[in-house]
Amino acid sequence: MVNRVLTVSLLAGLLAGLLIGALQHVTTTPLILKAETFETAMRALEAQQAAFSGDAKVVLAHSGHEGGEHPEWKPEDGFQRTALTTLVTIATAIGFAALLLGGMIAAGDRIDDRTALAWAACGFLAFGLVPAAGLAPELPGSAAAELVHRQIWWIATALVTAGGLFVFLRMEAPWLRALAVLAILAPHVIGAPHPAAPESKVPAEIAAHFTALSLGIQAALWLVTGFAVGVLWPWMSRRAAAAPATA
Repeated sequence: MVNRVLTVSLLAGLLAGLLIGALQHVTTTPLILKAETFETAMRALEAQQAAFSGDAKVVLAHSGHEGGEHPEWKPEDGFQRTALTTLVTIATAIGFAALLLGGMIAAGDRIDDRTALAWAACGFLAFGLVPAAGLAPELPGSAAAELVHRQIWWIATALVTAGGLFVFLRMEAPWLRALAVLAILAPHVIGAPHPAAPESKVPAEIAAHFTALSLGIQAALWLVTGFAVGVLWPWMSRRAAAAPATA
């Protein structure tokens, strides 16, 4: 069982990651590159203004050498960026596949393409769409609150949403379903962390386009991964069942 879960997760993640990685290359990556040009231009302008004002500390901070630090490494445009993005996407898809298999096995569900797609849709709602209602995908240079605060809110929202969806879809008691809905809404009533004075370096129309595309890409990654899991698991099960007979 464990070997089958690992094998299906790796194969499904590889297939889905390669497909969605190619899709990212022509959708979200160009927007990230465009946003980086705005961010670089704004930093250069701020450094120039600081130079005129004689603020050496600000100049060093914008050049990335304050306190002897070196500029942050980032992949070069072209093959290196595409390869690293695709590898991260494959790793993410493998994680999604393992999560879907673990959930379906724990729930005692039959694993096929329809069931896996349903679980994948719920996975996107819990870990993609619902948290994005408070913290949308952001481009480089976008204004944002403290990273730790955003991470705490996002993790709590995703876990509460996943649990709430499970209870709402699996339990028949109306009061349990009502509690599940209240739990899903609670993080949004509390509110996601945002900066007090948003000063994004990226034009609003580019940021909105990126958010929409990112959510579409994430939905596609969940669904393609789910479909691959639903197809590969029965195939691996049939092979495992036929192995003793052919031995």
